[in-house]
Amino acid sequence: MGKKGQVQRHNSMDYPTAKKRLTLKEKVGQLFMPAAFINDSEEEIVKLEELIANYHIGGLCFFHSRASAATNYEGKKKVVYNEDSYQVLKSLIKRYQQVAKYPLLISIDAEWGLAMRVENTPQYPYAITLGALKDNDEVITEVGRNIASDCKQAGIHWNFTPVADINSNPENPVIGYRSFGSDKYNVAGKSLALMKGIQSEGVLTSAKHFPGHGDTATDSHLGLPVINKSKEELLENELYPFNQLIQNGIESIMVGHLAVPALADGSMEPSSISKKIIKGVLREELGFQGLVVSDALNMHAVSKMFTNKGDLEWAAFDAGNDILCFAEHVAEGIETIIQNADKEQIELSFSRIWKLKEKAFQIENTNSEVGLIDSADLNLRLAQRSLTLYKGSPKDIDSFIIKGFAGIEISNEHNNSFFRHIKKELEFDYFSTKDYKTELIRNKVSTMQNILIALYPPLAKPQNNFGIPEEHLKFLKEMIETKSVILYLFGNPYVLNLFQIKNTEAVVLIYQNFEVFQKNAGQHFLGKSIANGSLPITLDEILQ
Repeated sequence: MGKKGQVQRHNSMDYPTAKKRLTLKEKVGQLFMPAAFINDSEEEIVKLEELIANYHIGGLCFFHSRASAATNYEGKKKVVYNEDSYQVLKSLIKRYQQVAKYPLLISIDAEWGLAMRVENTPQYPYAITLGALKDNDEVITEVGRNIASDCKQAGIHWNFTPVADINSNPENPVIGYRSFGSDKYNVAGKSLALMKGIQSEGVLTSAKHFPGHGDTATDSHLGLPVINKSKEELLENELYPFNQLIQNGIESIMVGHLAVPALADGSMEPSSISKKIIKGVLREELGFQGLVVSDALNMHAVSKMFTNKGDLEWAAFDAGNDILCFAEHVAEGIETIIQNADKEQIELSFSRIWKLKEKAFQIENTNSEVGLIDSADLNLRLAQRSLTLYKGSPKDIDSFIIKGFAGIEISNEHNNSFFRHIKKELEFDYFSTKDYKTELIRNKVSTMQNILIALYPPLAKPQNNFGIPEEHLKFLKEMIETKSVILYLFGNPYVLNLFQIKNTEAVVLIYQNFEVFQKNAGQHFLGKSIANGSLPITLDEILQ
């Protein structure tokens, strides 16, 4: 029978049959989930095909490109745009499946849709934006359904989300906007809503980054974060969303690379290779029976600790991980695990993986005519329900309009539409830092007291002041100090910690710069749309 028929035969292999048929080496191979890159060279694709065929790995985790992988991205390697990435992804999945003796479990990080990794695919708002929704969990479930449908169309079985981290540190460089916020109940509730939406389409989910990566200013892609909290504090707060997800049927939990001494008897060992945290806290204390997957093993928080190839893979498996994600030393890892592992432990992890595969392949997409879902309507509803009037009132904005104002757009982009939407109904002048130097804008608005500012931070992450040039930040502060300012922020609300907003007339948070979010913000300024959202984080700024 040819490879195609062979894969079909093994698709229907139940666990008791697989347990007998697979050799020990093949079972250990199932633990491994190396990275696959959508925009890879033919040479690298062939290498991965050989790895699949020779070592019978269990699955693949897809990333955009080698340059965009986080440990490389910080090195500023150029990420090449490819408008055909989605079609390339689909064809690569088929190609890799064809060389696999046993079907591959295909995973991806699609926290806000395939767009997190793939160009020209539907993008939904970041978790921090969804965190601003009040009593709208059914809409977040709809987001999950749509994302899962798109995953199925591509051939993906497993979406590594929801992010269950409670982001309580404004300087967090790796979670931040990816978290639903700083309140444990909000994070837990919205994580559950997203999980249920994804699961309703038959796609697998994974809560991350256990035991909670939110209260740190260190990026675990580059170094080891440390959470210095008592066990009582952690159980009360950080572990709360994970516990809720466990009790409601999350299939897997991803363990992060962070040291949490209070959960590991004082050890500074990363959680991802800590028996005390995985086998002790997660398995025994929280009672989690599902599959445990490591965070990417190429991340420097752990990868720099091991010099011998295969030792990290063994340490991660020995600690209790069932799936070794982004394992870079497959051959050596398999041999080291076979040499050192208890066969019962191998069988236990294999059983979890294979049963998850059975579940995934039972619901594989059969309707390839559906196509990717148009996100426009849902994103409009999300824009309307998340927009937050953080300071001021609708009356303050009405008074501002009556008195007359000038607009300033602080942005590095040309295609923003917020002021254009307002301009359709009101006559006023506006100036963009993309087109004019701040000195010239200062002169242009010198006779105007009321200034409407639209701020578009270039980055969602906090490094280098969210990418806002120092000149622009200085100019913004000056406007707030010397003028009557209403500020519309199209980005991460933690940006407000960079300057004092006490003197502003009003501050409106839009969270995203999507076209539908900008249009809704324009409607809000004109008094035609209501601010329904609530800030999901705690800011340093004191308004009094």
